[in-house]
Amino acid sequence: MTMFSITFAIIKLVFFLFSYSHISNAIDTITQLHPLADDGSTLVSMDGTFELGFFSLGLSPNRYVGIWYKNIPVRTVVWVANRDTPIQSNSSKLSINKDGNLVLLSHNNTIVWSTKTSTKTLSPIVQLLGTGNLVLRDESDSNPMNYLWQSFDHPSDTLLPGMKLGWNLKSGFSTRVSAWKNWDDPSTGDFTWRVELEGYPQMMMWKGTAEYYRGGPWNGLGFSSAPELEMDPPYVVNFVSNNDEVYYTYNLKNKSSISRVVMNQTVYARQRYIWIEEAQSWRLYTSVPREQCDYYKHCGSYGKCDMDEFPTCKCLLGFRPKSPQEWDTMDWSKGCVQSQSWKCREKNKDGFLKFSSLKLPDTKRTWVNASMRLEECKAKCWGNCACKAYANLDIRGGGSGCVIWFGDLLDLKYVPDVGQDLYVRLAITEIANHDQKDEFRERKAVITSTIPLIIMIIFLTISYFHWRSRRKIRECTSTKEKNDDGQEDLELPSFGFALIARATDNFSNDKKLGEGGFGPVYRGMLPNGQEIAVKRLSQRSCQGLKELKNEVIFCGKLQHRNVVKVLGCCIHGEERLLIYEFMPKRSLDSFLFDSSKGKFLNWSRRFQIISGIARGILYLHQDSRLRIIHRDLKSSNILLDNELNPKISDFGLAQICGDGEIEGNTSRIVGTHGYMAPEYAIHGLFSTKSDVFSFGILLLEIVSGKKNQGILYPYRDFSLIGHAWRLWREGIPMEFIDDCLKESCTESEAIRCIHIGLLCVQHYPYDRPDITSVVMMLSNNENALPCPKEPGFLLEKFSTERVSSFGPQSSSINETSISMLEPR
Repeated sequence: MTMFSITFAIIKLVFFLFSYSHISNAIDTITQLHPLADDGSTLVSMDGTFELGFFSLGLSPNRYVGIWYKNIPVRTVVWVANRDTPIQSNSSKLSINKDGNLVLLSHNNTIVWSTKTSTKTLSPIVQLLGTGNLVLRDESDSNPMNYLWQSFDHPSDTLLPGMKLGWNLKSGFSTRVSAWKNWDDPSTGDFTWRVELEGYPQMMMWKGTAEYYRGGPWNGLGFSSAPELEMDPPYVVNFVSNNDEVYYTYNLKNKSSISRVVMNQTVYARQRYIWIEEAQSWRLYTSVPREQCDYYKHCGSYGKCDMDEFPTCKCLLGFRPKSPQEWDTMDWSKGCVQSQSWKCREKNKDGFLKFSSLKLPDTKRTWVNASMRLEECKAKCWGNCACKAYANLDIRGGGSGCVIWFGDLLDLKYVPDVGQDLYVRLAITEIANHDQKDEFRERKAVITSTIPLIIMIIFLTISYFHWRSRRKIRECTSTKEKNDDGQEDLELPSFGFALIARATDNFSNDKKLGEGGFGPVYRGMLPNGQEIAVKRLSQRSCQGLKELKNEVIFCGKLQHRNVVKVLGCCIHGEERLLIYEFMPKRSLDSFLFDSSKGKFLNWSRRFQIISGIARGILYLHQDSRLRIIHRDLKSSNILLDNELNPKISDFGLAQICGDGEIEGNTSRIVGTHGYMAPEYAIHGLFSTKSDVFSFGILLLEIVSGKKNQGILYPYRDFSLIGHAWRLWREGIPMEFIDDCLKESCTESEAIRCIHIGLLCVQHYPYDRPDITSVVMMLSNNENALPCPKEPGFLLEKFSTERVSSFGPQSSSINETSISMLEPR
């Protein structure tokens, strides 16, 4: 080999090594000589966690530049450069221009997006870091942390560990997080999260121009109403407030964990997700708002919200509703005013009463001193006539610092265990009354301790007299049952059996409309030409004379356009018949679960049916002469007239409640398993809230066109509730909508209906809205809805584990009748 060839080989090797080194260093960087083209090329952070490149969403032709997790199977985008300026060509590129800015150029070299930094440098470089931060810096700078620009200063909808959300007080620059408009459109939505500087700085979420959620002021450990305070989270949060900057940030305790915070405009919630490697999926960890009390200023001024109380809003002690009439209708927006006036700075005229376990009020109108002791804080507040309350600024080490409030106290919430003490200014007489009540409670506790002995004596006395009178009571009951067997007590017109037999062609099969566990239903026509439907109770049916009389009594007194009208009855020997107005479109289930008929129910008709059923239940629960709990609401018991108006039918299992009663219990559990509320199915406890649960199932069935049970849903969801909750939790509720509604439905209205349905099927009755609230939710699209909690999914356990205790699964005891997107 000649010297020339050896030299050439060495030069070639050196060039190769140089090229290889250059390529290796370039995988996470963009330089002026090496831009990033929209040809499938990407940047990958040095640790392999994040990737940057061009992408599209769904079927949209729009192209975006974004950052996502490299090793998570379903693309999870955490930042978008040109979220409001998409491009529609794959001939674009990211490059560094002569001014040292990173720019996105379209196919004709038009600047679509830019970093817009004013600092120039001779050797600019753009690098994707392992934190997910895209930075522009000077390659020759010895300090690699001197960023000329960084994506962390310009978040999209996601807050990553290490990001700062807040203000640079010297430059006036602020960062905020804004939701995507929807899952296929990353443009800036109207749902934002930011730090508010007015008064004592605090974190606030906004829905458009309206304040939406406030976690409470920072107390040294956390925000006084934030979910982090109630658990041991896998992350550490911090809030920094000094002369230079004010910001919120969080970091993960375990560096190998993956977590992110997302503003989700689809459900208007701030959600924190944790990546579960074993399941290869994102798991929702926390979400706010979580409940009704989380919504900003829910109870108005001086109103305290408590989810364990009914109603949830109460005035603070020493205050009364500003508008009692509106307060009684559960409109708490006007809040409360002081019950008694007081004179400022006059001894024994005013003082302070301590309220514990509170999310402290809105801090916009406050004064703060970090070094003042609590007694000094009290003196400062008492000496200023505009001061309404005071509290410690920091709760660590027994408390320190001072914050005092001017103006009304807004957005108070009872937060057990993690809430704070607030000292509110009141007339001294109110404080004295409170002290007297405390003394009375102490005396009451002493008296209460002797009650068990008294109760035992009373119990033994009652037992004795009960034993002596038991036989007489049994005889009286027997006599009453005998009297109840006759038809003379029934309040509806009585039809002759021969007349009904002729009207139905002697109960011909040709006239048969359907059949349930109670027996068949026939179509007939009276001599005057009126069409009727006849329910003929089968002798095999679990329903008998009691259920028939129940329905006759109820329906004779019910008059509402969304409640079916019963014309009369017939009892003849063993025959028991009920005669209804004829409903030509039959029952809702015959449309809903039929793929061809379901197409006739477009979205506007389905929403009309949902609203009509809700109004019918409202009539039964509140507006009728009797307060009625139906106990068997289901799709087969909703009949449709010619205009597809819904009418609630089948009151055989209904119960009357007295004035003021909203619940009861029974040892005879009857109804349809797929629609039963958990507390009724297990314990026999029924209430107006168990009807609300059944309505929630109905609503979800109407929106999806699917049955609650009897179908195996994707991802091993055994019930419609589970299916709805999974799609809701993952932020893709539109996938729940019936396919035949895709063109006709109003997206926001449909999502709101799913939201209401999930609220109605909450596991515990007190978490469900009453039907009055449901009707208001359906009729007003502007009002914010509380966030549903995860349902208990108890019903799917009944269908798979405990069916044997109730009989066959098909029993009602009358009759039972896009590509996958992970949350960003």
